[in-house]
Amino acid sequence: MGFDFLFLTILGKKGVIGLIGLVVFAFTFKHSEELFQWIEDKTFGTRDFILNKSELLFYKIDPQKVTWTLLIFCLGGSLTFFIFFSLLANFWVGSIFAVVFMVIGWQIPKPIMNFLVERRQRKFQAQMVDGLNLVSSGLRAGLSLPQSMGMVVDELPNPIAEEFNLVLQQNRLGVSLDEALENMNTRLALDDVQMFVSSVNILRETGGNLPETFDTIADVIRERVRLQQKIQTYVAQGQTQGTILCAMPFVLLIMFTISDPENMKSMYTTGIGIGLLTVSVGLVFLGGFFMAKIIKIKA
Repeated sequence: MGFDFLFLTILGKKGVIGLIGLVVFAFTFKHSEELFQWIEDKTFGTRDFILNKSELLFYKIDPQKVTWTLLIFCLGGSLTFFIFFSLLANFWVGSIFAVVFMVIGWQIPKPIMNFLVERRQRKFQAQMVDGLNLVSSGLRAGLSLPQSMGMVVDELPNPIAEEFNLVLQQNRLGVSLDEALENMNTRLALDDVQMFVSSVNILRETGGNLPETFDTIADVIRERVRLQQKIQTYVAQGQTQGTILCAMPFVLLIMFTISDPENMKSMYTTGIGIGLLTVSVGLVFLGGFFMAKIIKIKA
């Protein structure tokens, strides 16, 4: 009787495992194209994204180095977390932290690259006032538009010098100035640049006072930058408060673990503790996500 019951129990467990495996296989087979597309996007897609953003930043990066860096950062880092927490706590805690670190490792390059591109755009926008004033002065002195833009390349720092220099290089290679300016507008994707490029292209075709137009655009950009700086001040205050609130639970967790490791050990070794820790971390990230959405203002 006991043997039959044990046999049925083992058979039942195997049946449940087989059923779960069959469901996973059917789901994977049905959504195989989406799954492979997702894997490609998280591997080669992330690498291509970094390379494309690097071109906008005027950085030259070897694609092979980017691939190896992503693999080492994600797989090596997750393996380190797995070994550390497996030795400190248990296998499941190490597995959870390893998976979380791997996901973060694949996701974090895109926000970092977007941040670098946005910072460069803000710096370019802040330099546009001086750049347009310099171009306007060159035009009043009798220089052509490419020569006036060359003054910007010589006198002002990057990134505006890099962008204007690329426009002039494309123009020297046979690309029309209108097309080269449109390429700059596509790269930067800023309203101020679009206004500048549209004004140049229209006035070059119809005729008009370019220096006066540049002075007007510079005044508009100056007022817009002043307003954006005021908004960014309030946003920075909200970001600082949100960062402190999100960091406090982790700081307290580390302090309690160091000061009282015996009582905190149950947080990492028991099922209830692991569940509470997972839920707490998830709620912290969820709260940080909503705070970031609330304080983000598009000027």
